[in-house]
Amino acid sequence: MTPHHSYRRNAGRRGRGRKRLFLTAFALLAAGFGLAPLDAEPASAAPNLITNAGLETLDAQGEFPECFEKSGWGDNDYAYTVTDDAHSGARALRVDLTRRADGDRKAMMLENACAPQVTEGHQYDLSLWYKSTSPDVAMTLFRHDKTAGWVFWADLNTLPQSVAYARTEVRTPVIPPNTDQITWGAALYGVGSLTTDDYAMVDATVVPEPPADPCEGKGPECRGQWTVQTAQSPVRAIHSVLLHTGKVLLIAGSGNDRDAFAAGTFKSSVLDPVTGRYTDIPTPSDFFCAGHVQLPDGRVLVVGGNKDYASADGTVGYKGLRTSYVFDPKLNKYLKVNDMLAGHWYPSATALGNGDVLSLGGLGEDAAGTVVNEHFSYAQNKWLPMGEAKQAWSFWGLYPAMILLQDGRLFYSGSHTFGVGLPGTGASVYDYEKGTITDVPGLRKKDERDQSASLLLPPAQDQKVLTAGGGNHTVSPDAHRLVDLIDLKAASPAYVPGPDLPQGRYKDGTFQKGAEGKVYLSAVILPDGKVLETGGALHTYREDPVFEASMYDPATNTFQPGLAADPVPRTYHSSSTLLPDGRVLSVGDNPGDGSFEQRVSIYKPPYFFKGARPKIMSVASQNWAYGSAQRITVDRPVVKASLIRPAAVTHSSDPNQRLVDLPMTVNGNTIDLSLTSNPNLAPPGWYMLSVVDAKGVPSVSKWVRIGPQGQVAAQRVQSWADELAAEPRAPGHGDHGKPKGKRPGVKLPEGYDGCDHAYGEVSTCVPWKFPVKVPTADRCAWLKSKGYGVLDVRRDRHGLDRNKDGRACGKGDFRTR
Repeated sequence: MTPHHSYRRNAGRRGRGRKRLFLTAFALLAAGFGLAPLDAEPASAAPNLITNAGLETLDAQGEFPECFEKSGWGDNDYAYTVTDDAHSGARALRVDLTRRADGDRKAMMLENACAPQVTEGHQYDLSLWYKSTSPDVAMTLFRHDKTAGWVFWADLNTLPQSVAYARTEVRTPVIPPNTDQITWGAALYGVGSLTTDDYAMVDATVVPEPPADPCEGKGPECRGQWTVQTAQSPVRAIHSVLLHTGKVLLIAGSGNDRDAFAAGTFKSSVLDPVTGRYTDIPTPSDFFCAGHVQLPDGRVLVVGGNKDYASADGTVGYKGLRTSYVFDPKLNKYLKVNDMLAGHWYPSATALGNGDVLSLGGLGEDAAGTVVNEHFSYAQNKWLPMGEAKQAWSFWGLYPAMILLQDGRLFYSGSHTFGVGLPGTGASVYDYEKGTITDVPGLRKKDERDQSASLLLPPAQDQKVLTAGGGNHTVSPDAHRLVDLIDLKAASPAYVPGPDLPQGRYKDGTFQKGAEGKVYLSAVILPDGKVLETGGALHTYREDPVFEASMYDPATNTFQPGLAADPVPRTYHSSSTLLPDGRVLSVGDNPGDGSFEQRVSIYKPPYFFKGARPKIMSVASQNWAYGSAQRITVDRPVVKASLIRPAAVTHSSDPNQRLVDLPMTVNGNTIDLSLTSNPNLAPPGWYMLSVVDAKGVPSVSKWVRIGPQGQVAAQRVQSWADELAAEPRAPGHGDHGKPKGKRPGVKLPEGYDGCDHAYGEVSTCVPWKFPVKVPTADRCAWLKSKGYGVLDVRRDRHGLDRNKDGRACGKGDFRTR
């Protein structure tokens, strides 16, 4: 026996000894995290799909394990070493980081024939043995798309620091369509060392794949089912917020009712969707068209609202409130916090990774566009003063859709309310900390995105945003059906066309045709990872509702058309909200005649009719720390688990809506779920936890709370779109310097809300600009076709009172043929 062979055998013995010692050590370590190890040894006899799994064979140069590579990114000092400090055999791979500004270093398989082959629809258990002196280690996964090539997929879990060899295992999500290979390994993103050995990958698809479900029928198992509730909402529900109690806060304020505003009658109500009961809530101010967002402790921050309605002649616009409140579900009460820096009517409200809130846009106390950023400190329970709230002095429009990205920047999707889009491309990335705004190209019809729907597609780890529909009657007579998609983790993010919105029917039973689409549509993330699209209208002035619903599947980038449609029209001031049991609540509709629909609809998606639902039998802890593993038990095999942030939606907008994937480590019906270590992916707060079986049927959700304290690892940030910070928007779209005095708001044109209020009642909305295809002489005929009658005239801007009798569109005002 040669000395070399003897060395290898002895090293193997030492490795096996280490393994036995580790089982006891790891059990103690896991107990410290509230868990016991699921499996110390691989539980499956399926073949290992990793080439050179033990790192024993070196490459042709004899320098590095064959089929593995040195990879990573960022500004750091590092070294790779092939070491004899192995778990088994003679070799292991060590990575050292001695200095880190950003980025990581990885030990993983080469992106070539060495990368394991995978089958679409299957899941795989990935495991390796490791030890580290740093808590900043993540198991990271890439996939090979047959069209796009190699792309980052997900960080699967965060590995606890371990002085002795420990085994980690995690199950991949279901392999998506068009994927034929994956590569994975451990990434070190903090100063310290990481040693890895004995990689394994086995097919874990132990349940049969579900049969294809063409859903060609018209039953609820294909189309779902709507039910209109017997009891109507007692308030004009313009805002809907799901509370962590499972109840829904419905906010009206004055409810777009000038008489209620004049009388100081402001309303809110809490609906229990299980019992159908409503509880009236004393409402201290006019929260009509305020902003709102969930705080980490489950309270709801309400931002601004309506200080005053627009003047009857339309020369003065709506005015925003500076006041702000929080709603406490435990007390069923609004509590005042300090005033903001400026007034805000139609502001956005985006939760940040530290639990704070950033609010942008809207109209100020002077009815001008607000250029002041507002920063709410969760720790201090107050809005920050000028000098602490960072300013870009840029006008973002009304209800700008501002979505938090994984690196802490904000993505303005281009969705907004009223009027044309912002200058430039209509979409941008905003770095609040640095004050830079960078345009992002590709959004089609950027000036026709009034009350389109935008959302961060599931899972949040993919960093893809969908923007659908929208309109602007000052540019085009009809809403469009365009859907645009953007991958914010791409090297050069840009919107690309997606599939068009499916079309529906109008009230008279006729079907949409041509390019006719929808504005005011709602988009709701469901626990099975799909998106329900519902409601809407053809025109932005609250006419011609469209009865249609469809299901968007992010995995296939397709819509399933022909779902059951809400029988109640849902246009202006409507909203749809996911409930914990998987149903969807839809409320509101505010037609141009000033009426308000107060019937409530509830939708059961098709998964309610596909057999028994899986159950979450237990959750070890309701409080989850970032980067931790959390144990649950289920009643049968499931293929995925996720967290969904509860909704706070109005005007087709909830920029905080997101589904966070939870990679699983599975042992029968006991599952450990890996929560991301990056709070920007899952801002702290209450979430709905659900699991999904192989048929795509989700469980009823359980409530868990993430953070805000207890983060155990540095947040994991990928190197996505770094060059965006290097090419900020050119001067002229916002002054990013220090203020030299009080900044005035942006002067907005009359009719910025799309309406001319000088005709009929003061609440009547006559289009401020008519479609370009409608000549002046035909405007009354066009209005009549949209349901308008004879209107009193206070100021005839549009030539509707041709005979000057003070009545617009009366008998003498129509063109004679």
